[in-house]
Amino acid sequence: MAKCQVWVYRRTRGRIGGKWRVGAGLRKPVPTLLLEHRGRRSGQTFTTPLLYIIDGLNIVVVASQGGLPKHPQWYHNLLATPDTRVQIRAEHKLVRARIADPQERARLWPLLVDAYADFDNYQSWTEREIPVVILQPADA
Repeated sequence: MAKCQVWVYRRTRGRIGGKWRVGAGLRKPVPTLLLEHRGRRSGQTFTTPLLYIIDGLNIVVVASQGGLPKHPQWYHNLLATPDTRVQIRAEHKLVRARIADPQERARLWPLLVDAYADFDNYQSWTEREIPVVILQPADA
């Protein structure tokens, strides 16, 4: 399903697929971006649609994996290769990923839950702390 969303998002420059309208997103659609990441073993480039918020110059995403017990593959790939690219609507941006420190996570988590309430559900379903990933502009 993600491959289909990526294909449509790219073809329509985010006009279709640029808002998440599932779960809590039904009542309050959440903006969606496309995150490129390089496979840490394969070296292959992958693209994953993710919900996001903007925090100043940074883009913030969540490695929730729907509350599953393991971190998503894109998260591990970003740890190995943090310099990457995102697409928001028609705009492509070079970014550098880093994991939010505990203070940043404490500040950002309520903002993320305000954007998409299901993040709190996902956190309650898993024993792992769901990572918050900050995508900083590459030139910062």
